[in-house]
Amino acid sequence: MRNKLWTAVGVAVLMVLVFVAGWKMGQSPGAGAAPKAASVPIDARAIFVPESGQIDALRRGVPVDQEGHPPAIARVENADLKRVRAYPMQPPTIPHSIDGYQVDRNSNRCLLCHARANAATFQAPPVSVTHYMDRDDQFLATISPRRYFCNQCHVVQTDAPVLVTSQFRDIDSVLAQPATQAAAAPATARPATPAPAQPAAKE
Repeated sequence: MRNKLWTAVGVAVLMVLVFVAGWKMGQSPGAGAAPKAASVPIDARAIFVPESGQIDALRRGVPVDQEGHPPAIARVENADLKRVRAYPMQPPTIPHSIDGYQVDRNSNRCLLCHARANAATFQAPPVSVTHYMDRDDQFLATISPRRYFCNQCHVVQTDAPVLVTSQFRDIDSVLAQPATQAAAAPATARPATPAPAQPAAKE
């Protein structure tokens, strides 16, 4: 009986100690504080070039243990001007805002203007004929179900600067570069390369 009493007292004391320790830790000034934002405000719209050792350019130089200032919400370009494609077969980008457009299984707002039957009326680029082909390359009377959801491939553009710099060049500029350099270089006569000596025939 005495052992059970001492066991109960020990458990009660232990529980009190754990409670007091937890309560003290909860009252410490650093506990539960929100992550401190970066001390130096970083322009979220500026292009950040990572330094050596910086592996995440998307954090814009903010240390991992700090929280950066959120970037400003970019404005969707709504100039309605056709953009040049960056590479062959690139899906054209959408040159206007599509806020409020319904594109789901019941309705596709894009086809009101871009369907081939309506494109001339609305002066909109018609949907490519490939969008009317099924998986067996057979032409359908309406848009193929696999091409129905336009924003799977076509997206709007914003005025936000890129966070990671890119040196991508399309194939046309790559192929045109040698011809341009050759035309710009002065014409100089190259010395004739001597023909390699032929081995003497054995007699």
